[in-house]
Amino acid sequence: MASGLLVGGGLGSEAMAPEPERTSCEAEEEQARLEKGLFQDEDSCSDCSNHDKPGTSLQSFIPEGKTLFPEIFHTSQLLFYERFRAYQDYILADCKASEVREFTAEFLEKVLEPSGWRAVWHTNVFEVLVEVTDVDFSALKAAVKLAEPYLCESRVSTFTVECMKELFELKEYRLPLQELWVVFDDSGMFDQTALAIEHVRFFYQNIWRSWDEEEEDEYDYFVRCVEPRLRLHYDILEDRVPSGLIVDYHNLLSQCEESYRKFLNLRSSLSNCNSDSEQENISMVEGLKLYSEIEQLKQKLKLIENPLLRYVFGYQKNSNIQAKGVRPNGQKVTHVVSCTMVTGLLQSLLRDRLCQEPCKEETEIQFHSDPLSAINACYEGDTVIVCPGHYVVHGTFSMADSIELEGIHHGKTTLENCVLQCETTGVTVRTSAELLMKNSDLYGAKGAGIEIYPGSKCTLNDNGIHHCKEGILIKDFLDEHYDIPKITMVNNVIHNNEGYGVVLVKPTIFSDLQEDAQDETEENKALNMQTTGEADAPEKVDLEELIECATGKMEPYVRSVLSEEVEGNCEIVNELVAASTKKGQMKKKRLSELGITRADDNLMSQEMFVSIVGNQFKWNGKGSFGTFLF
Repeated sequence: MASGLLVGGGLGSEAMAPEPERTSCEAEEEQARLEKGLFQDEDSCSDCSNHDKPGTSLQSFIPEGKTLFPEIFHTSQLLFYERFRAYQDYILADCKASEVREFTAEFLEKVLEPSGWRAVWHTNVFEVLVEVTDVDFSALKAAVKLAEPYLCESRVSTFTVECMKELFELKEYRLPLQELWVVFDDSGMFDQTALAIEHVRFFYQNIWRSWDEEEEDEYDYFVRCVEPRLRLHYDILEDRVPSGLIVDYHNLLSQCEESYRKFLNLRSSLSNCNSDSEQENISMVEGLKLYSEIEQLKQKLKLIENPLLRYVFGYQKNSNIQAKGVRPNGQKVTHVVSCTMVTGLLQSLLRDRLCQEPCKEETEIQFHSDPLSAINACYEGDTVIVCPGHYVVHGTFSMADSIELEGIHHGKTTLENCVLQCETTGVTVRTSAELLMKNSDLYGAKGAGIEIYPGSKCTLNDNGIHHCKEGILIKDFLDEHYDIPKITMVNNVIHNNEGYGVVLVKPTIFSDLQEDAQDETEENKALNMQTTGEADAPEKVDLEELIECATGKMEPYVRSVLSEEVEGNCEIVNELVAASTKKGQMKKKRLSELGITRADDNLMSQEMFVSIVGNQFKWNGKGSFGTFLF
């Protein structure tokens, strides 16, 4: 039996090193591990195992057709991270494109049973039951013979058993491994064989491109090609890519494959031609044109394969408007939206927003009665300030240029059926503001997709928030005058963000005080003994009064009535407060330098969350929930 274990879609560590000689006890222990079903990935979200069966941990299914084929292993429903882990950790690792076949062969040699298993040879025309007698790992092929009894399902009525035998002779009884589907066996002996062939089949059907081997190996192949193509495949499966963009991608792929095939044929004909003829010169020119066409097609494919760029590409493709770019004179304009303008509002606008900093050139200001007219008048880099008022925009509008849109700090904003492609920050819900966001898609923010300030109210229903640095960032502090934010989240999908899905921001000073409280217990006890435990003390003095005295917060006439002994105690308090403050500052600096962020699975149970129902958190880089201490 081949060494190594496949765990879900990956391999156990045994597959990465030569197997040492084992005693009978060790062999029994390994068999026991197999019987417990260690093929299920511990991080997997689905249960692909059948716990009632002692050996195998994989499921089976019966091939479609009239012929009574045996059950085969069901391996095509692996999750993204199961395939990701297998390719990254066990099959391809950091290999170059030119080394893919070699690495794959080494992987198969460690985990594949070389003989003794049956499979269904599946093609577009027929399925036939075969028995594997040997495996050519370097060629990724299996030596086979027709299984007995003969079982075949053909879509062509004239395809007889004699035709099949002739075909086997033409194939020299050797078939590509990716065309074989392993017959189910509940002993567990062939689980790793079935999964290994599935990984090879999926790779050559969905990841590998015929031109990959000729590209420069500046980065390892997995990072450069495998990961983005794998993510695209699963984004398409899970309906996260517009249908039009999917059609474009497959068309581009077909065009590139066809052009590359022509280029190979032309290059082959030129290599066989030694004469410096006019026809050869024409062929060389044609080859250069084909090469240029292939490079352009490959760049378009990479745009769609990139997780972030494909959303930008899809948004721009499906938008009916074109970006204006920078205003011809290079000037940026501030657009003010206001139903009416009173003197008080104008003064506060000038003071708080328009004249905050001295500028070299005077800023042009344009006034509008509604947000839509202001946005339509914008060029790249303009700012739109929406003053307090009630505005209704009928229908939809798109912003092709990158502009800054600032709402009503104390008002309510409703976003429904919107696509928000963010260049820098996403949506910020300021203190005392209220946001209702429904059925919208937000992505691409360099910071948080949605940033929620204390004292605000934020309701998120049926939205997608993805491909941002953080999904949702919540600030539950500011100062004592503001309440915690009130947040409602229903049926949102928060996925593929670089950091956490939801992250809570807290100052380290709060954490420092809590941690220092335990450290200072002994100091406080000693201080209490000095202030209240001595027999000749004129009266008991409260510790808070001493601290007030030491920090200068007590009124002078109150301080004057304290006895000399108490004043001495104030000096002790002074030293303790100074030491504590210094300690807190050093700790705060240390944590700030580290930028401490930690996972927090209890985050969603906090009081600020009014309602949390039906949300999904998927493939966020650091996890679903976290806390950031600064």
